[in-house]
Amino acid sequence: MFTWLMENMATIIISAVLLLMVAAAIASIVRGKRKGNSSCGCGCAGCAMNGACHPKREE
Repeated sequence: MFTWLMENMATIIISAVLLLMVAAAIASIVRGKRKGNSSCGCGCAGCAMNGACHPKREE
């Protein structure tokens, strides 16, 4: 068991780093969606889907 772990240490470390990066990206997307940000990152004023993507809220 220990030799297998040592032989595959590089793969395990790289996989763990990639997993953390994917988790951070997903968390960032979810956090942005909760704040009401769009996923495209550009302004909605000139977008053809302006009313469909972010409907106006009644106040």
